[in-house]
Amino acid sequence: MVENRVILHAYWLSSCSWRVRAMLHAKSIPFEERPVDIVKTGKQLTEEYRAINPAQKVPALEIDGVTLVESMAIIQYIEDTRPEPKLMPDTALQRARMREICETIVSGIQPLQNFGLKKHLGTEEKFLSFTKYWTGRGLQTLNDLLAKTSGAYCIGDQITLADICLVPQIYNGVSRHKLDLKTYPIVSKVYENLLKEELFQATHPKATKEKLKINL
Repeated sequence: MVENRVILHAYWLSSCSWRVRAMLHAKSIPFEERPVDIVKTGKQLTEEYRAINPAQKVPALEIDGVTLVESMAIIQYIEDTRPEPKLMPDTALQRARMREICETIVSGIQPLQNFGLKKHLGTEEKFLSFTKYWTGRGLQTLNDLLAKTSGAYCIGDQITLADICLVPQIYNGVSRHKLDLKTYPIVSKVYENLLKEELFQATHPKATKEKLKINL
């Protein structure tokens, strides 16, 4: 039935979009991804897309007869409504530690890497300098947090929402900002472990670009 279709409005290279794409895959939820080009054509700024997401950002998710926006709200809704497999730790302290990691990424790193900042910083050089500095600060914080919590992954050896947030952001830092992860050895170890997981290989931007036949 049409009302049961799950539709992800996303940009293939967006870290926020990758979070939701990975969450859907982790929960084995079939979905259709509809590309929203936020770089070349500015499709997110159209009135058509504004009707989907008033903030005119990606991602937006149509699910269960409603449309949700903001990636963290979306992945928490999916976790609450599809609790298996569980992506939340067992104890209150572990859940708090998971949220520390998530907040460091979604509040302290991602907004300061955003393409939208470029036009306000004057030059490409200033933008790259700004984003590299603040991403580095955020990664050092992550490294210190992971020293308390990590095993193979962010919280011990269980994949959680923290990992769903971490992989896309580290990928951005390495691929777009050329950050050397050797400076952040615990972040690097966890990231490399997670990249081997089918969850992140299947939802990786390169795999998504190929699947959607996006030409650049």
